[in-house]
Amino acid sequence: MSKIYRLGLNIGSTKAKCVVLDKHNNFVYTNDVCHNTHIVSTVLALLDEIGRKLGNNIILSIKVTGSAGMVISEKADIACIQEVVATSELVYRKYLEARTLIDIGSEGSKMYSFFSDRPPDIRINGNCAGGTGKFIDQMATLLNTPVQQFDLLAQKHDQIYLIASRCSVFAKPDVQNLISRNVSKENIDYSILQIVCIQLFKTLVHGYAVVPKVMLIAGALSFISTLGKAVLKILKLNDEQILKTEHPILLSVWGGVIHLIDHTELSINAFIAKLNSSKKVIANQNVRSNPLFNESLPFDDWINKHKYIEIPRINLTDYQKQNAFLGIASRSTTTKLTLIDEDDGLLSTHYAPNNGHTINALIKGVSQLKQKIAESSKNIFIARTGVTFYGEELLKVACAFDDGLGEVYELNRLHFMVSCLKHTQL
Repeated sequence: MSKIYRLGLNIGSTKAKCVVLDKHNNFVYTNDVCHNTHIVSTVLALLDEIGRKLGNNIILSIKVTGSAGMVISEKADIACIQEVVATSELVYRKYLEARTLIDIGSEGSKMYSFFSDRPPDIRINGNCAGGTGKFIDQMATLLNTPVQQFDLLAQKHDQIYLIASRCSVFAKPDVQNLISRNVSKENIDYSILQIVCIQLFKTLVHGYAVVPKVMLIAGALSFISTLGKAVLKILKLNDEQILKTEHPILLSVWGGVIHLIDHTELSINAFIAKLNSSKKVIANQNVRSNPLFNESLPFDDWINKHKYIEIPRINLTDYQKQNAFLGIASRSTTTKLTLIDEDDGLLSTHYAPNNGHTINALIKGVSQLKQKIAESSKNIFIARTGVTFYGEELLKVACAFDDGLGEVYELNRLHFMVSCLKHTQL
C-alpha cells in the first residue's frame, strides 16, 4: 500500500514554500525557493525532489495557499486556503500562548491579534512597499550590498539617520544623500531597518495594543536578526515576551497542511501529470495580442504624430564655434549630462546609473565628455553650467556650478537644458 503524506504549498509573490508531513505530523521535507514567476515549473521541481526523497509511489494529501497559489489550485484542481486563515489555524492549534503575530513578507506585512473568545483581528499593509522585505531588497540594490550582508553591517552601527519611511520612492533620495556624505554602510543599513520598523508601526500597530506573547515570522525577520531587535525596541518588548518557532518562514504553509477540511488526495505522479498537462494547454493557446502597429498604422507615423520637440544634434567635429553650455540632471539613481551649442543644438549626451555615488557619477560623465572633446580636436569653452533634480544642492556647492533649478520647476520647463543656461550666460 502506498504511503500517504500531507503536502502543503505556499506560492507567494516571490517564493514557493513547501512542507511535507508524515502521518505523525513530523516534518519529512521542507523547502523555500524563489520561483521568479515560473510557478508551475518551480512546483514541478519541488515534486521531483520529493519523489526522489520519499518515492514516486506515494499519495499526497494536498493543500495550497499564498497569493499565487490560486494558479496551482486552478490548473490542477487542488484544494486551497487563504493564507491568513492558514496562519491563524496554526497559531490556534500549536501556539496557544501567542497573542500577537507580526509577519513582514516580501510585498506585504501583516499583524494578527489573537483572542480567546472571538476570531483574530488581522491588519494588512498591502498598498505600499514600505515596511516590507521588498523595501529592504530595493535599498540593498541602491547600496550595491547583498541582502545577506545587511545583518552583519547593521550590527556594527553607531548612529541612526532619518530616512523617509513611506516607500522606496521617497527613501531613495535620502539614502543617496547619505551615501554622498560618505556615511558608513553600517549606519545606513541600520537606519533602513529602523524605518521598516517605523512604517510597520504606523501602518499596522497604530491604535492597537501589541499584547505579548508576540511571534515574529517570515523571511526578513528570520534572516535579519537586527531587524527583529529593532522591532522589539520600537514596540518596547523584551526577549521574554517573544514566542519563538522552529519554522518561522513556514507558518502559513504549515497551517494549510494541518487544516482538516478540503484536502485533495493524489498520487505524486498524478499531480505531476496534471501540472504538465496544464503547461501543454498554455503552450497550445494563442495568447498573443494583436500588434499595436501594422501597415495601416506604421510605427514611424505614430512616432512623428506624438513627437513633442526635436532638438537638432550637431557632431562635435562639425562645430565651428567655441562656447557650449553644460546641463546636469542628478537624479536618485541616474546621472544625465547634455552639452549644447549657442544655437540650441545638442553636441553630446551622457546617461548612466550613479549607484548612489552622485559626485563620482558626475566625474565619470564629465571625464567621458572631456575625452569626446579631445577626440574632436575642438577647443570647446563651457560658458555656463546648470544642475537640477535631487543632487542639485550638493553638486552646486561641490562643483561651483552657475545655476540650479528645483525639479518641480524643471519638469515644467522642457527647454531648461537648452534655454535656461543661455539666457543666464555672462
